[in-house]
This record gives sequence, structure tokens and C-alpha cells, in this order.
Amino acid sequence: MSKPRLLDLFCGAVGAGVGYHRAGFEVVGVDNKPQPNYPFPFCQADALDTMDALLEGHAIIFNSQPGGEFSKSEYTLDDIAAIHASPPCQHASTIAKQNRILRPGKYNHPNLIPRTRERLIATGKPFAIENVRTLELANPVRLTGSWFGLNVKRDRWFECTFAAFDTPIVDWQTPRFRSLDRRRKGKLACVVRVHGHIEYRGEGELRKQAMGIDWMSGQELTQAIPPAYTEYIGKYLMQALKCD
Repeated sequence: MSKPRLLDLFCGAVGAGVGYHRAGFEVVGVDNKPQPNYPFPFCQADALDTMDALLEGHAIIFNSQPGGEFSKSEYTLDDIAAIHASPPCQHASTIAKQNRILRPGKYNHPNLIPRTRERLIATGKPFAIENVRTLELANPVRLTGSWFGLNVKRDRWFECTFAAFDTPIVDWQTPRFRSLDRRRKGKLACVVRVHGHIEYRGEGELRKQAMGIDWMSGQELTQAIPPAYTEYIGKYLMQALKCD
């Protein structure tokens, strides 16, 4: 029996896609930038333009990545079972908000969530939209790293068209942590945030371990989510597809 195919929009270096793959999906990704570390069929294109083309009945060409096991393939909307979208979060992220105050006019990132949702609804397919905490998401599910045994402070919210549930916050993750625990005289902290430049020896490896990711560059990692999150969401999505 073939696996249901999931379209991974704004895919980046496949933090989300790997989680869905582990949940049992065949994953194909779209991003407007080259993603040499993306292990699944990939199309370099604007995500919203890709959705418009699919809604108009066109086929999208996905190419195998270097060393991948997949060949060039063409898929229409009929070939897609479900969709995940991770629109850029800079419009809502705490750091971007701070930068907009410090440098007015320089960090006015667009909010792509409404336009993305509009197209996803038009497909009639089940979908999830992932982002940082923002009022733009409708009744989102909140996932935390501590619930999955990950030493990372990276909460993310998922707007889903299928039933899914929040993960509790484990006590040790409640405080805010930095990569360098200054209270321990320069030693790396046990629980980290993954953003900004790597400044300390060993910090890159610590971040990868905390995220459960070992195939990305440091910069790619700052934009990713732990695969454990979408493996969790993907299991609920798989259940919803089987009930249809």
C-alpha cells in the first residue's frame, strides 16, 4: 500500500518534513531558496505561486536531491493527500519585533499566514500551519521540546484542520535559557535556544542534539523545528486520513 503524499510548503532544510516522513508520509517539499540538505523530492519555487498553480490544475515538477533515492516526478493536487505549511515567522517573532523598534522600517516582514490559509482551504485537503506564537493562527496546538525529551526551548504552534492536542510544559523548561549559562561560569547550558550566531565552542553540537537534528548547517538549524513535533502532528493527521 502506497504512503499518503504530504506537500511540505516553505520547507527549509526539512525539520518538519522528516517528522512527517517518520509518521508514515511520502514527503515532497517547496521552498524559494535552494535546499541542498533536503532529502526528499524538492521544487525550488515560491510556495504561494506553487499553490496557485496546483489550484489551477497544473502539475508541479519535483526533482531528486543529490544522492537521493527519488527520480524526477510531477504531481497535481489530486496526488497530494495533505499539506503542511511553515510560513516565515519573522513578522511575529520576538527578536524581529525588537529589531523593528531598534531599526524602524528595516524589519517589516510580511505576514503570509492569511494568504497561505486561503489557498490551503481552497484545496479541500487537511492541513497544518506552523508558526511562532501569534494571534494569526486559529485555535493552535502548542508543542514544547521538553515533552519530547528535547533539551531545547522552542515552542511552536500548529493550526490544524484535524484533531490534535497540546503537549504539557515540563517544569524544567519554564524558565528562559541561553546557550551559555553565565551562572555556571561560562559553561554551556543544558537547555538551549536555537537562534542567532554560534558563539561558543561546542554550541553547534549542543544545538543539534537539542533539536534532534544532525544534517543541517548552523544557520539552517535556526529556522527549523524539531522533527519530533511533526511526527507527533503527523500521527494525528494520519488517523484523520484513515477516517475519511
